[in-house]
Amino acid sequence: MAKRLRITGRVQGIGFRFSMWRKAEELGVTGWVRNCRDGSVEAVVDGSDQALQSIIAWARIGPRSARVDAVEVSEAAGSFASFEQWPNS
Repeated sequence: MAKRLRITGRVQGIGFRFSMWRKAEELGVTGWVRNCRDGSVEAVVDGSDQALQSIIAWARIGPRSARVDAVEVSEAAGSFASFEQWPNS
């Protein structure tokens, strides 16, 4: 089942979305990621249980220049062919 992530901290303007896209490609995770107006990053991720655990663990750290304060994880619906960077919400 797909998961929705809301990532807060210093996560915009530092390449978080691009880094997450690269990690998702590496893990075989599909879905999307986008910046939100409130300064957070939102993503929906789908894949095997192991791949989802790995991308969620990565999101808790992010790229080197990020400071992740929290990652909220909830259930989501959707089926995706690839992983995409979406425009800001």
